Amino acid sequence: MYSSKPVAVAGTLSPLPDANGLGWPAKSTHLRLNATPEERAEREKKLSAAVRTILECIGEDPDREGLLKTPDRYAKALLWMTRGYEERLADITNDAVFEEDHDEMVIVRDIEISSLCEHHLVPFTGKIAIAYIPNKLVLGLSKLARIAETFSRRLQVQERLTKQVALAVQEAIHPRGVAVVMEATHMCMTMRGVQKPGAVTVTSCMLGCFRTQQKTREEFLTLMKSR
Repeated sequence: MYSSKPVAVAGTLSPLPDANGLGWPAKSTHLRLNATPEERAEREKKLSAAVRTILECIGEDPDREGLLKTPDRYAKALLWMTRGYEERLADITNDAVFEEDHDEMVIVRDIEISSLCEHHLVPFTGKIAIAYIPNKLVLGLSKLARIAETFSRRLQVQERLTKQVALAVQEAIHPRGVAVVMEATHMCMTMRGVQKPGAVTVTSCMLGCFRTQQKTREEFLTLMKSR
């Protein structure tokens, strides 16, 4: 998209606040990231056995035809849905940081995401918008979506997911400001508990000039409403 050559962010080994480029890893993230094929197979086997136990606990028969392969299927599916624990954010951003003389707002919106609520392990889905004002460096547009995807493929709460995306962009290219807004529907609110289908949760994170300058913030919110 840009004719400029990729550049490294000076003074950092990684553009993200983690020595391994993971970005806020959990307690066992490094074990999963560095696992051997044998350890991966053992992890999947252990997870499958746990799913079988769950089926028994809810009153089902894990040996009936329809459920025979469910533990294995779900183990594979859950590992895929949480693959963000195996992705180095530094690898995503490092080859797509460019020098560019552009000082106006950049927005990528309507990025669809799906994640798992860490409280009930049920999905929440929605859209996220990412904006920033460059400070001599720009980030490849697809990388903004990939940053959102990486963080969403971990156990999350929406508030933290929104903030992590904003901080990751901030650390990657040190722009004048970053703004992230996310709207999502949570299955823990629609399928259980209060059971309120249609309820939408909106979260935001404003950094730099988006937080300190009202006119910049208003311009972003105005552009967000335009279609």
